[in-house]
Amino acid sequence: MKVDQVLRMAGGAGESSYAKNSEIQRTVIEKVKSIIEESVWGLESKFMQSVGIAELGCSSGPNALLATSEIIQAIHRKTHQHGHPLPEFRVFFNDLAGNDFNSVFLSLSGFKEELKMKTGGSLGQCFFAGVPGSFYGRLFPSKSLHFVHSSSSLHWLSQVPEGLENEEGIPINKGDIYVGKSSPPGVFESYLKQFQKDFSSFLRSRSEEIVPGGRMVLTLPGRRNGELAWSLWAELSDALNEMVSEGHIEEAKADAFNLPFHAPSVDELEGVIDMEGSFQLNRAETNLTKLVAKEGDPKEIASQFVTSMRAVIETMLGSYFGEAVLDDLFQRMKQKVAENLVKEDLEMVFVTVSLTRRE
Repeated sequence: MKVDQVLRMAGGAGESSYAKNSEIQRTVIEKVKSIIEESVWGLESKFMQSVGIAELGCSSGPNALLATSEIIQAIHRKTHQHGHPLPEFRVFFNDLAGNDFNSVFLSLSGFKEELKMKTGGSLGQCFFAGVPGSFYGRLFPSKSLHFVHSSSSLHWLSQVPEGLENEEGIPINKGDIYVGKSSPPGVFESYLKQFQKDFSSFLRSRSEEIVPGGRMVLTLPGRRNGELAWSLWAELSDALNEMVSEGHIEEAKADAFNLPFHAPSVDELEGVIDMEGSFQLNRAETNLTKLVAKEGDPKEIASQFVTSMRAVIETMLGSYFGEAVLDDLFQRMKQKVAENLVKEDLEMVFVTVSLTRRE
């Protein structure tokens, strides 16, 4: 499976699109506004002439512009307070080539008008561009960026990890699509090794593109220190296994499928940042987002959650298993999530790091 060809959020603005089903991701960005503000105020004033901003893994819909708005507003406040003229803004939206960039571009006119209102009518010059490609390699000219933001993207790996088969080529992670409770210990090590490799490549590439003293704020699904599994894939694994047992999906095909995904802990992130060495870690924190059914209808909450997950991974699953099985697969997943919500709330853990490019 070539990840860069099958990993893309559901485009457009329809009811099943990512644009209409990314409320969780939006909530996460809202929670880190203070960290974005803090990072912007840490930028040196000498940068405030022509500022390069990159939104990496922008996807489509309103979330692509949310953090950019916060960054520009914070810079506007900083320059105003220090009596400096407004800089020009160079804003780059990045994602893989299959992303629905058009939906982002179509939103820019309204975005600029709204931003002018929020900044008192004086926005300055803003230039926008789309940059397709993997953020695990170089994307921008050397020392052209001052602020980089990424949310709910860096958990996607450049490839499915190696080491998920034995010497005879037989899958060892049967019954799971990521690290599950029944996964052999080697599965976690393979995922961690691939994440360390990819995140190091990400940091190394950005270190060439960000000016010394420039900032990054990165947020991604994660785990608490000491935990191994990311539980919210368990229901999808169970749904797949159920369809295998009923003969709807070939067992060998299901056994060989693993997600190119890793939810790191803060310790894992800090370890790679320290090892790569180009960035100073200013701040690292963990946030929780809960799916709560005790005061609502578990079926409705499960439906909303699974529809959001489908908008993220439908293309990947459809390219591997075939689109014909998807409706049944996600319906079963909704049922399993609803059943679990009756017993307990489900938690999503997100980790955020704020970094400064070393001199």
